[in-house]
Amino acid sequence: MKNKQDLSVASYEDVVGKLFQLAVLPWGATEPHNHHLPYATDSILSHDLAVDAVDEALEAGIQAMVLPPITLGSQNPGQRELPFCLHARYETQFCILRDIVASLHYQGLRKLLIVNGHGGNSFKNMIRDLVVDYPDFLIAVCEWYKLGDFSAILENKGEHADELETSVMLHYHPELVDMQAAGEGSGGKYPLRSLERGLIWLPRNWSVVSDDTGIGDPSLATAAKGQQVATLVINELTQIIVELGKMA
Repeated sequence: MKNKQDLSVASYEDVVGKLFQLAVLPWGATEPHNHHLPYATDSILSHDLAVDAVDEALEAGIQAMVLPPITLGSQNPGQRELPFCLHARYETQFCILRDIVASLHYQGLRKLLIVNGHGGNSFKNMIRDLVVDYPDFLIAVCEWYKLGDFSAILENKGEHADELETSVMLHYHPELVDMQAAGEGSGGKYPLRSLERGLIWLPRNWSVVSDDTGIGDPSLATAAKGQQVATLVINELTQIIVELGKMA
């Protein structure tokens, strides 16, 4: 049965005449995720977690709509050279977000939550610029993979196509995961001590830090772990949606 709060499958019949407190926008990327996960992993996970959280929020009296996920993300050198890895410039992402906000604002909605699933995306400056043009429109952003302490669930700390992402994909879409093809997610550290210590930031060349486009060993990933992670994330995300929905 279709979810009436997921615009990817909802119809006009599902939304006309209803009052929505906010819209939720999943945002990901199109990029390789090791050899075992789909290119659209970031968008898929952001969307599915958002849909589950919106369902939970409805029970608390907050009606939100999950918009179709955005699949364009910002990429590092060393990724952009890989087949079908799509790099979206700041200006491109900003134009997409601006047009979404303009559409929602024109229709009377005043709140938007971005659920980001791609570490290369950064929305703070975009949101600050948009608040200048739409001072009565609230835009918040969260990164789903930071909405919980997963240390008691996961054994291999990684960063990309790792045990975390692989487990949650196994929970939601086991048919899209090919564990037999998975690489080790290993590679060398970037040769800058100040970067490793978090004293500076720069875009790392992905071909230096990863042998198979992944960072972090996915071999211990399971659907059960993914369900546990998803539960923690959905609980936090639901509270965020409810809190935003109740704001005057």
